[in-house]
Amino acid sequence: MEWTAWFDAPEYEFARQVLQRGVASLYFVAFLSSLNQFPALLGERGLLPVPEYLEGFNRRGRPSLFRWRYSDRLLRAVCRSGMAIAATLITGLPQLGPPWVPLLAFLSLWLLYMSIVNVGQTFYGFGWEMLLLEAGFTVAFLGSDQAPPPRTILILLVWLVFRLEFGAGLIKIRGGPEWRDLTALYYHHETQPMPGPLSRQAHLLPKAWHRLEVLGNHLAQLVVPFFLFAPQPLASAAAGIIIFTQLWLVASGNFAWLNWMAIILAFAAVSDPVAHAVLPAIPLDWHASSADAGAGAGAAGSQAPVPWLVVVLVATVLLVVLSYRPIENLLSHHQLMNASFNRWQLVNTYGAFGTVTKRRIEIVVEGTLDDEPGNDADWREYGFKGKPGDVRRIPRQFAPYHLRLDWLMWFLPLRTVHEEWFYVFLAKLLAADRPMLRLLRHDPFDGERPRWVRASSYLYRFSTRAEFRATGQRWNRTLLYVAIPPSRLPPED
Repeated sequence: MEWTAWFDAPEYEFARQVLQRGVASLYFVAFLSSLNQFPALLGERGLLPVPEYLEGFNRRGRPSLFRWRYSDRLLRAVCRSGMAIAATLITGLPQLGPPWVPLLAFLSLWLLYMSIVNVGQTFYGFGWEMLLLEAGFTVAFLGSDQAPPPRTILILLVWLVFRLEFGAGLIKIRGGPEWRDLTALYYHHETQPMPGPLSRQAHLLPKAWHRLEVLGNHLAQLVVPFFLFAPQPLASAAAGIIIFTQLWLVASGNFAWLNWMAIILAFAAVSDPVAHAVLPAIPLDWHASSADAGAGAGAAGSQAPVPWLVVVLVATVLLVVLSYRPIENLLSHHQLMNASFNRWQLVNTYGAFGTVTKRRIEIVVEGTLDDEPGNDADWREYGFKGKPGDVRRIPRQFAPYHLRLDWLMWFLPLRTVHEEWFYVFLAKLLAADRPMLRLLRHDPFDGERPRWVRASSYLYRFSTRAEFRATGQRWNRTLLYVAIPPSRLPPED
């Protein structure tokens, strides 16, 4: 049918390859992160046990496979199933079949991971969780190699990038004055939740450079996203700018898969001719080569079958209708950040760092084997994998892997240290709970139970170059106060 030709976008095959394999890769990382951390944090004997949470669970409001029953064994099966499905998509096996095969694969990832997120409580309360869910659902309708990429789905993915970038830009302009007076990056590299190996060097750059960083951020988030909808090659150029700025964020911090997802999604605006011009190794005509290699099996350049087109159009209409609330939110002076307007977490609103923390406060957890927990006791510090602790240690790069315990530790001084899960965490340390200790980098007692633990509040700042040469310390820290005094388990009867 001639009128259906517009819905085919054969010149975006490279974009489809990046989108499908890239999003599947991030799902693999997300399931791996849950497999390694969920049982200790939220499992049957976790900090916030899911079985207890399910007792008051709204079974109609938040879809989850665990709403009827949770067990750590079932959670691990869900994670391993998700990793297996994601691995097949990364290798491109489902994409070799008819369009409904990758559709079902991605929808399976979406439903499995949504089941985890919807019982994950505060440990899964991050914007990139709903971003992964929305991206997985939308990418599901890109189809397979047997039909051209659907143009409407590519437009909707560009719309997702627009909401991600423009929403973050508006949150900043409407947020703290540091974004408007261009001083936000005086602090952000130092106070961000989990610094990376290059964060200190980025922080020590001249203030004039930091002001240019903020200007560049405003340009990339408030102006460039509009050009994603422009004709080629402007759309590809806009995507390139977004990719470049996101790579700088990858290099200077650890934001789980947020930046990597933005990079992958930006390829929805990159056409094959532009990609080939930038990197000649990328084929200019994917469909001709596919037709030669797959004659008789359905070539990628052939017209999409009508039944598949109907499925794509139904999904398109659904996502367009659901876009009303996010558009309304973008135009509102009371803009919400990282919010979903439906229980399926589709077509959400995004944003981050509307205000920038000026000082870095860290909660340091210590234990002692001494009978009396005075200041002269032998207090030993627990080491976390990602969050700052040891003043000599270089911050590590973990993203796109998500260290959930470390991220929640960053929020404690911003909210309150008296969180339910944190007291349970301290009790787990007193009990030398092995699953919990495996989430840490260093147990100062090598599996032995401490008699007392305490939590202290410290002010951290990056060392200057002169201070580093003199002391070898990458951080300077100052004790502020003891946030939770020495505590121990009640004596056993």
